Amino acid sequence: MPSIGVWLIGARGSVATTAVVGAAAVRAGVVPPTGCVIEAPGFPGDFPPLADLVFGGHDVVGTPLRKRAEQLTEAGVIPRSLLALLTADIDAADAEIRAGYLPGEETQAAAAERLVTDITEFRDRHALSRVVVVNVSSTEAPMAIPYDRQADLEKALAAGENPLPASSLYAYAAFHAGCGYVEFTPSTGPTPPVLDELSRLRGVPYAGRDGKTGETLVKSALAPMFGGRALKVHSWSGLNLLGGGDGATLADPSARASKTASKERAVTGILGRDVDGLTHIDYVPDLGEWKTAWDHVTFEGFLGVRMTMQFTWQGCDSTLAAPLVLDLARLVARAHEAGRRGALPELGYFFKDPFGTTEHGLPAQYARLLAFARSLAEEGPDGESVTGDDR
Repeated sequence: MPSIGVWLIGARGSVATTAVVGAAAVRAGVVPPTGCVIEAPGFPGDFPPLADLVFGGHDVVGTPLRKRAEQLTEAGVIPRSLLALLTADIDAADAEIRAGYLPGEETQAAAAERLVTDITEFRDRHALSRVVVVNVSSTEAPMAIPYDRQADLEKALAAGENPLPASSLYAYAAFHAGCGYVEFTPSTGPTPPVLDELSRLRGVPYAGRDGKTGETLVKSALAPMFGGRALKVHSWSGLNLLGGGDGATLADPSARASKTASKERAVTGILGRDVDGLTHIDYVPDLGEWKTAWDHVTFEGFLGVRMTMQFTWQGCDSTLAAPLVLDLARLVARAHEAGRRGALPELGYFFKDPFGTTEHGLPAQYARLLAFARSLAEEGPDGESVTGDDR
């Protein structure tokens, strides 16, 4: 069977590097696929194995992937024993990384043409059945796109205008290349209706946005508990301390605005009303690749008795995110094969601010994901039903 391509935007970043090394380690049989949802026993469906993934991508930095892996080893993210064993896999992925888009260096029309060529040549070079583009680059500031119709956007690009934020340009290129797309960051990506229209015209699916890996994952599991037990939540405040490149990016208030907005949607979306409290994000360089989140919740029980709950979440974001990237690439590839197009709300389980749905509760999201996986198992190429001996 032809392999699946995973084209990573931000291909030399921590999450991308961890995903490449992790997939190679599982392929070599030296680690289990811990954290990969669709690898869990009993998960329904038939998805491309990790061994069949081929990696490439775009990035605006030139740090060799092997050097980035060494840095992550020093930070305790990648076990030192894996580097020597997986050098060939790391170098193979590094050879497929191309220069990303830098605003001001070229028109977006020229950049889009170049990005599309990079992706399609990668697909042809490896005889891949499909390629899924996954954005794991730095968070960008919110930006509105002044066009609602595909024809108007194309005219603007042809006229030399640059109306798209970088994440949306990558989504635009992915759709024109006939690829599914995953917006793993809180950036704009394929959010505007004009890009949803393009995905449907091109017959490709997309999913996102903002991978749910830490504090918000806990929120989306705990908030349904309060709702289900009829306990009234009065406030929910969070403090996030981040190191690494993600923390440095989010030190910029404009970029941080996208992140805090997506993180705060879970509680209000689940409880159906606003609650007091804000989410704060602080950059602490000494934390490196690690992050800590502390949440404080006040709630009311029977007879009006006031109570509190606090929790602390400490983890490595790259380690938590990488297996989800590997899951999403295979889920979107399978959805593309089944003829799905446009947003995939069924994949909301993986995101803080999911496209196409207002459901934020983790149990409900997981139930929908399972139903989606079962439906894909019953569909052949282009949505054809698979039954009996043909399955």
